[in-house]
Amino acid sequence: MFEGMGLGGCILQAEYKLMKKLVMVFFFSVTTPLGIAIGMGLSNTYRENSPTALITVGLLNASSSGLLIYMALVDLLAADFMGVKLQTSVKLQIKSYAAVLLGAGGMSVMAKWA
Repeated sequence: MFEGMGLGGCILQAEYKLMKKLVMVFFFSVTTPLGIAIGMGLSNTYRENSPTALITVGLLNASSSGLLIYMALVDLLAADFMGVKLQTSVKLQIKSYAAVLLGAGGMSVMAKWA
């Protein structure tokens, strides 16, 4: 849900023409139902404990987490942390770094728990 909200906000803020925005929204909207349909189709032949399935799931999880980390650090946090407001206030920098570390720690606890 949050990824969808974030991507939707980025698409709206992007200075693309209307048609390009509509195409991006269309493909974003179609990928989840298409993935569900493929999963339902493969559910009869899928063995979740087979070596091939475990390797495939591991590679897909690693690539998606790598993309999310890249997006968070490079596209989102870099813009905020390089802004004039944050660069001129040491107190705000400390609060911002603490918030990032608490958020990362909270996500790690949730990942361990889940």
